Amino acid sequence: MDPSGRIPGVPDIPGMPGGEGGPGGPRAGDGADPGEERRGTQPSKLDRQRVRLADEVSAYPGSITYLDLIRKNKRASTVLIGAMVVMVGAVFAVIVTATVAYGGGTETLVPAALTGLVAGMIVAALGATWSWFGGSSAILRMSGAREVRHEDDPELYNVVDEMRIAAGVPMPRVFLIEDSAMNAFATGRDPEHGVVAVTRGLREKLSRDELQGVVAHEMAHIRHYDIRFSLLMATMVGLIVFAADVFLRMLWFGGGGRRASNKQGGGAGMIVIFVIAIVLAILAPFLAKVIQMAYSRKREYLADAGAVELTRNPEGLASALSTLATDPEPLVEAANRGTAHMFICNPLRKARATKGEHTSLFSSHPPISERIAALLALAR
Repeated sequence: MDPSGRIPGVPDIPGMPGGEGGPGGPRAGDGADPGEERRGTQPSKLDRQRVRLADEVSAYPGSITYLDLIRKNKRASTVLIGAMVVMVGAVFAVIVTATVAYGGGTETLVPAALTGLVAGMIVAALGATWSWFGGSSAILRMSGAREVRHEDDPELYNVVDEMRIAAGVPMPRVFLIEDSAMNAFATGRDPEHGVVAVTRGLREKLSRDELQGVVAHEMAHIRHYDIRFSLLMATMVGLIVFAADVFLRMLWFGGGGRRASNKQGGGAGMIVIFVIAIVLAILAPFLAKVIQMAYSRKREYLADAGAVELTRNPEGLASALSTLATDPEPLVEAANRGTAHMFICNPLRKARATKGEHTSLFSSHPPISERIAALLALAR
């Protein structure tokens, strides 16, 4: 540490020794902006983003820290996971109950509901077991990623090593996707089995500080166990969609409720059960996907905040996101709708066409401009 309080190799951060507003650092109004001296007279793309997003940045409290963002997103994620677990049990319970009613067994509806609930949990456990042990390997195969050693790309490997030391986690395996589109993702079931994968385009087009920000974002996903939750969430959504589809097909090809209606004593109760089951079978996949995407958006904010904790340089990741937003190339061969939520920005064609600003209930990522605004708020 030099006499001014700066730490060699660590960027100036507001409120830290040597940073603006910190001991030994420049104060607002002291004169020329230090960043302007580095950049010359031409504003950088991040400066232009800062001006454009001034209102969004000012909306965050002046005292906000990355820990505030982490706490907020963890609370929201807990609620979302609980809702998804309840939905899995409810879907299986209603479908089994409706199936029993379809056969005319109205006297056994309560046991049928309990059986469906237990069956749903067992199937979910089996699916989760597969995801736990084989999910990440399947994703890497689908993306066409190949493992990278230190001798293959020393800089990339060293950046990953730096960030994993800062995060306090074991060294993850490093993979490279041979694609000119810029993107990255993390996967694995826990930090001991973590994986960080980046595309060739991202590796070649970002500066070291920007690359460090992206890697720190993915390391935060590993550190926060987002990689585990991502795999399990995808499995549960898949189970709900599959069960709903099987039930609807059974009704369609099995003649609907005709068999049940021909039974004596069916009455209005059976009709109500069928209506509930059909409505749930139609809406459950929709709601499950909405929950999954809401979870994914919250976790992206959390990982951005975690990256700031690791790098102490919000502008590195903000600049990287700004660069990624201008990349129009979709990741066609390495990504699909089932894996898009895992990447640092949505890799699909529609999202790339809108520069990461497309947003809806089914969006896997928040708008890039909002993520940059949160990062710039941390850099104030």
